[in-house]
Parts: sequence; C-alpha cells; structure tokens
Amino acid sequence: MPSSSKGSQLTALLRRGCPFDRLEDPRGSTVLLKNRKITFHPKEQRRQRQHKQVTQLQPQSVLLHLRPGEPQSFEVKFRRVEDYPIDLYYLMDLSFSMEDDLSNVKKLGADLMEEMRNTTSDFRMGFGAFVDKTVMPYISTAKDMLRNPCKRTEPWPCAPPFTYHHVLSLTANGSLFTEQVGRQRISGNLDSPEGGLDALMQAATCEEQIGWRNVTRLLVFSTDAGFHFAGDGKLGGIVLPNDGKCHLHKNVYTRGNSQDYPSVAHVAEILRQKNIQIIFAVTEEVTHLYEGLTSIFPKCAVGMLSNNSHNILQIIVEAYNALTSEVAMENSKLPPGYHISYTSHCKDRKPRHSEQGRKCSNISVGDEVSFNVSITAPLCMTASQRPPSVIIKPQGYSEEVEVLLSPICECSCQKDVVPRSPSCSHGNGTLECGTCRCKEGRVGTLCECNQAESGKAIDSYLCRRDNATEVCSGHGECVCGKCVCHKSSKKPNHAYYGQFCECTDFSCDQYRGLQCGGHGRCVCGVCICLPEFRGRACECPLSLGSCLSQDEQICAGRGDCHCGTCMCHDNRFQGPTCELCPSCPGVCTLHRECILCRAFSLGLNPKECEMRCIHLNFTLVGQAGVLATVPPSPSLHSCVEVDTEGCRVHFLLRTRQKEDSVHVHVALERECPSGPNVILITAVLSASVVVLGVALLLLWKLLTSIHDRREFARFQRELERRRWNRRENPIYKSAITTTVNPKYKEQ
Repeated sequence: MPSSSKGSQLTALLRRGCPFDRLEDPRGSTVLLKNRKITFHPKEQRRQRQHKQVTQLQPQSVLLHLRPGEPQSFEVKFRRVEDYPIDLYYLMDLSFSMEDDLSNVKKLGADLMEEMRNTTSDFRMGFGAFVDKTVMPYISTAKDMLRNPCKRTEPWPCAPPFTYHHVLSLTANGSLFTEQVGRQRISGNLDSPEGGLDALMQAATCEEQIGWRNVTRLLVFSTDAGFHFAGDGKLGGIVLPNDGKCHLHKNVYTRGNSQDYPSVAHVAEILRQKNIQIIFAVTEEVTHLYEGLTSIFPKCAVGMLSNNSHNILQIIVEAYNALTSEVAMENSKLPPGYHISYTSHCKDRKPRHSEQGRKCSNISVGDEVSFNVSITAPLCMTASQRPPSVIIKPQGYSEEVEVLLSPICECSCQKDVVPRSPSCSHGNGTLECGTCRCKEGRVGTLCECNQAESGKAIDSYLCRRDNATEVCSGHGECVCGKCVCHKSSKKPNHAYYGQFCECTDFSCDQYRGLQCGGHGRCVCGVCICLPEFRGRACECPLSLGSCLSQDEQICAGRGDCHCGTCMCHDNRFQGPTCELCPSCPGVCTLHRECILCRAFSLGLNPKECEMRCIHLNFTLVGQAGVLATVPPSPSLHSCVEVDTEGCRVHFLLRTRQKEDSVHVHVALERECPSGPNVILITAVLSASVVVLGVALLLLWKLLTSIHDRREFARFQRELERRRWNRRENPIYKSAITTTVNPKYKEQ
C-alpha cells in the first residue's frame, strides 16, 4: 500500500493508544536463492575439458517476500558470452518453383560451417523440407501426378508430394549436410500457398527427433510463396484442429491429411515455449507477408532471397547478428492484481522505462546489460489464489529467472494466539495480536457484552453526541455503549475516530487541490499548519519573500502583502510585485524631452526646460560606445530615443527612489540617417532602362527569327508535296507520222 496510507494508519493506531513497541510493520524483502555468475570464457573451459554450463543470465532463482501494495525490486544481468553454442535447422520449400534454389542450398553446409566458426566453435545444423497437404485441392491426386507431379523425366523425375519430411538431424558434420541435401529432389503442388506452418509446428515440437539442445536455436525458413493457416484445411475436408504435438513416423509427418493447419498465434506460442528464433529467407514478392509476422512471432527476422538463393549464406549471417544484437525480456502471465515493470540499463547506461525498459539493442559479444525488475502484489488473497512463481527470460533464449512469490499477509504475533484468553472477559474470546476476537454472541473490545443486549436504548444513548439523532455520528456502530468507527465507504483508507466517530483526517479545507495546502496536517477536520503558514487551509505564508520586488522593496512600494500576494494601491500596476504597468510610459520616454532640451537644445524652450528638468544630473560623453563602460546595476536603464530631427540619441538612466533623483549619461554623438545617393540612383535607373531596351530588342529579334524559320520550313514542305505529271496528254495528237517499209530489212 502507498507510504502515505501506511503513515496514516500508524498515526491512527498511536492516537488510539497502541504502544509503539507493540506495533508490527512487516516489510518485504528479496532473497537470491540461485545466483550463478555469468560465464566469461567458455572457449577456455572447452579447451580445458571443463564441460560446465554456460551462463548468460544472472540470477537464476529469486524469492520475493511481498507486502501488498509495496513493490519489491531486483536486478537481472544479461551478457552475450563468446563462443555460445548454436543449433540451426534449415527448413526449405521443395515445391517446383524452388528448383533453381536447391542447387545453392546443397553447397550451404560447408560454407555455413566455415562462416560460423568466426562466431562459435560449437555449431550444428540440420535440414527438413515441406510442400503441402497431399489432398485435393492442394495437389493433384491423379496416380501419375502422385508419382511425378512435374510430368517430366529429364534430368530426373520429381519426388512424390509430401507435407513435411525431416531429412537430417542437427549435426556438426558439414559434409553430411551436403550429402543428405544433395539427395533431395523437387516436388510439386497445385496452389501457390504452401504448408509451411505445418512444417514449422513439427520442427519446433519434435525436439528429440530434430536434436535441439538448450542453446541458441535458429530455424531458417526458405520459400518463395505464402502459407496456409487455420481454416484453410476445410477446402480439403479437414476440420480437426491442429493439436500442437509431434507426429513424426520415420521422419515423415503423419497427420498432415487429418489435422488442419495451425494458426499463426498457435505457432508463435510454440516457438516462444521452445525458445526458437526464426529467420525467414523469402523472395521479394512475399517479403511483405512475412514481415507482418515479426509483430506476432516472439523473435524473428526477414531477409530478401534472390531468385536462385545464391545469397542465402549472407542472409543467415546478417539475420543471426540482428537477432542476437537485441535483448527483450518477457515474463509468464501474472495473476489478476499483480503488476510488473522493467527499467533497462543498456550500453549507454541511460535508464529506460515502460515498454522500452524491456529491451536493449546493439548488443555485441561481451557486452553486459541489466534490467531492474519490480513486482507489486495486490491485497492479500487466499492460499489457493496465490501464484507459486513467475518466470522471467530473454526472448529466444532458454535461460530464465524463476521468481518465487511469497505475499506477507500475517503479522508474527498471529502465531502466538491464546484461545479462550482470560483477558477477553473470562474466556469469551481469543487473544490475537493484543486484540480479542470474540466468540459468537459476544461483542465489545474485551468481549464484555452480549450481542443480543448491546443494542438497547441505554447503550445507544451513550453513543450519541449532544443528543444527536444519529448514533456515532453516522460513521460507526454502538457496541456496549462505545462507538466502533467505520472506514469511509468511498475511500477505504479514510478512517473515522473519536469518542463519537466525529473525527477524520481527510475533511480539512483544501488549497490548490491539496489538503491544508500541503503546508500542514489534518487533525479531526482542522488544519494544524506549519510554523511558516496560517489560515484555514494553511494558504497564507508568513514570509514576505514572495512579495519582494527586484529592488528588495515590498510590492515595489506600490502595495501591501497579504498571504504572500501583493495587493497594488494603483490599479494601473500589475504583476506579483506591482512592478508591471502596461499603460504607463517607459522610463526612457518619460525623460526624453528633458534630455533633448538639456543636451541638444531641442524641443522645450530654455525657460521651460530649466523648470521641468532640474531633477536630472547630467554626464556628457562623446560617443555611444563609452556608455558600455558604465558599471551595470538593477536601477540602470539603457535607452535609445529619436529626436525631432530623426536622429537616434543614446543615453543611460540611473534612478534612485530614496534620493528622488535621476542621473543621466548622454552620448553627444547622434546617429542621423544619411540622405539619398542621387548619382547612384540615377546610374542604376539609366542602366536599368538600357538593359531593358536591349532585352526587348533581343526578344523581338528572337521571335522574328523563329517566325521566319517556321515559314521557310512550311514552304519547303509545300514544294515536296507537289508532284508533276510526266505522262502524255491523251488529247494531244502529234503532227508527224512515221512509216516504215516492211520490205526494207529484207533487202
């Protein structure tokens, strides 16, 4: 419970006469049950053949004694140790569209083994494949299609379709991986989505067959298509839900045609339980689909696969580094009322709270981060409702912290119970923690009254204040002629007390939303103020500090101080210390005329200037820069005013209210605006006219040239279009007739 509530209960108990040495106030505590230190050099342990358990999380078991409402905190440390063992299982889509990818995966074993040596010396990898459920409409059930779904024989026929096939258990033999994967053949199905979730479920739950160890578990999921999920099995007449258990017989999934696909949430929960981190190596077309799973799956990464998977090695290495560079803490479900919060201290050692308090990013090998975990228990519950423990762990890791919860719901004095104690009216009650717990039919502080007779008029009369109509002021019950006060029904922490339950410590006047203004305590409805305050709600400070102006005068000499606030005499003055006057002329403007007439003989006539400006003491300086050498003070004002000739005049004013005099430092050098440069203006205007004229001529010449070119081009196009008729006119008859003697050639 809050500390303020504890303090009020303690005060109420002392007020009722409880001896201080008899009060019990049990506190919560934190006990480290198992605190094995983090491993720093696991590689050296292996060299020395010391097969000790590698530890990255500290502590391992904690016992919390929780007082309801009081949080208990403890620190959890995490360190990425070097050479931590890794298990990697490669799960591949072997549908026909992945044929060109299989050749690159066959080369993966030796290359990945070589690459992972830079990270760990204890690396194992396995292989599994999936296609889809072997029923319509996912595959063709024709006999020839079941034997060879690709309808080809060269270079080799396709393998019969299957749901999931576990090919190779986790092994450190890279050549064995290459050999086993090299024997695989592509299969085929009809629809685009594949049965990937079926394969994921089996690869996660079949721990013994796969060979998973309690180390870093990676599962690479490679495909170029989407996935079926729960409910899609109805298309094939499959309505039995997925049970989330292992069903492998001779390394083949046997329930693919009898159980529906698992749901995404079901797979995510299994992966979280098995501490498996997923790397989705998928093509660009379906990247957006698998990126949507990153918000559902506990810890996963998505890499874009090339068309033939030649970049699969790069994807695995980059995704592994991304997954292990972030640590996110999670915990098992807490019972209703319990609250847990995290505060992270990452590499920069800056505390982060709320959801950011669960995570640390950019963690390298050897970096240590810590999380402050705080757990708060609600009000006491029965023993059957109390949770035995809570598990806290980093996502994707098998190590965990077991937090045993032990609520404190009893005081130590309850162990020394005295049944039928003589102190409780000769055995009419049980003495427990100094209080009598009366047996049935008896009431009273010492069980001295019979319950059937305690409500008589004579008893209730003793419980009425000044013959009031309400018993115990309406806030209690009359028991044996004494008031037993209740707590407030709306606010359980607000208790009533007094002979007639007339007192409460939560009914005093408030100021600015705080009871007794936060400057006192409430006793039986009356504020007992601190020595520095007074008033019904302790709202009036006795100190005048808040009313002092900059010149250390109370309300600047223009008002009186009441309850720490200035009451100004003149309505023109405002502000907390009566120093602001929006409608008043400034001090510079107020003395402007006198300074101009005394220093520059401008404005007022000499006689009037002598009469009105006699209170000014002048110090004349040459230039305005000299004024900067005058020592600053709160009463010094720097002014710049414009005289009647438009020139700027610089001067300093020093006011002294006690002496009622003003000392002025005036710079005789004025800043007068210079006249216009006629020659420059004339030259600029002339040049502008010439430039504008030349620009207009050039523009006119450009337009006429463009127009002439267009006309000439049009003329040339017209010439090309004309075609002269070179044939003879059929009407024309030549006047010449030629005759040839047919005998001429013979002679």
